[in-house]
Amino acid sequence: MAADKRDRFSTATRIRILGEQTAARVYRSQNRRQARRSRLTGRAALLVMVMCTLVVALAYPMRQYVSQRADIAEQRKQSQDARKRVEELRDEKARLQDPAYIERLAREHLHYVRPGETGFTVVDPDARTTSTDDRGATDRPWYSNLWDGVDNADRH
Repeated sequence: MAADKRDRFSTATRIRILGEQTAARVYRSQNRRQARRSRLTGRAALLVMVMCTLVVALAYPMRQYVSQRADIAEQRKQSQDARKRVEELRDEKARLQDPAYIERLAREHLHYVRPGETGFTVVDPDARTTSTDDRGATDRPWYSNLWDGVDNADRH
């Protein structure tokens, strides 16, 4: 019976020792995993910090780039509009070199007539009169208003 007790004790001791060894291995492997995790976490934190720094460092230049591209597009549009206006002015200049065009403008706007012609001004009685200035000079020709403006400018 003493031998039975020893064998049981020795088996229990062996199992206990085996359990302790297994627990130690598990504990060590957990420590290694945690150590790897902490290293990866540190690396990941450093990587995130570097990426954030790059984003912050590149944000202003990218904003400037986009803003300058918009400015360039605006300048191109203004340049195109200016070219169009220059062409219109060239056409107008060419028309103003034509004596027939000048005569037509004088007849339409200044009511000029050639010698021997009789000029008529037809006033529509149904036309609504509008005030050209605050004093109500509606029934006067435009040149009277012009001379009044010149006289008023001389007084001041």
